[in-house]
Amino acid sequence: MNDHSISINPSVHRETASIRSIHAITSAAILAAISFALAFFEFPVPLSPSFAKMDISDFPALVGAMTLGPWAGIAVELVKNLLGLFSTSTGGIGELANFLMGSSLSFTAGFVFYRWRGRAWLACLLGSAAMAVMAALSNYFILLPLFERFMPLDALIASFTEFIPFIHTKLDAVLWNAVPFNLLKGLGISFVTMLAFPKLTPILRGHTR
Repeated sequence: MNDHSISINPSVHRETASIRSIHAITSAAILAAISFALAFFEFPVPLSPSFAKMDISDFPALVGAMTLGPWAGIAVELVKNLLGLFSTSTGGIGELANFLMGSSLSFTAGFVFYRWRGRAWLACLLGSAAMAVMAALSNYFILLPLFERFMPLDALIASFTEFIPFIHTKLDAVLWNAVPFNLLKGLGISFVTMLAFPKLTPILRGHTR
């Protein structure tokens, strides 16, 4: 009995890999464009100053991270916020904040999802927690100090105290506003992602017929 081996041309593998890479880049670019467009649809956050706005522009980055890999989520966030600099009203502070928090959500969720396949809910939960932690660190050490260049710290704290009376310090503002706000935002975006993820995955990965 003779053994018959099937040889596959290496160029076929290279061509297939190239097509997949192009498709992944195209998908990430489309997600970044959608993310940028969604950033314009903002709405006020309850119990927060007027400059605190909510949007779901991190949704495409989270989907990208869980379908194309964690670095795709960061790429989507980077492109979205670089584009946002052309129309910024915060001197780039808002874009920096959005990039840090959105990247922590998408990268963590993407990493967990690829590490433990099939546990999208766990990935989104840990991603939301990472977003809240990043919100605490970045607000306390970076964002609030940068905002002090435009508004005195006392006035900044007063803008939070108007809605939450027991906020009296920068740490209070972080613990009682930034952290819960970003945790709830992450969970909300995760909920939307869990609904759309099964339908979007085959499209973004190029598995449609």
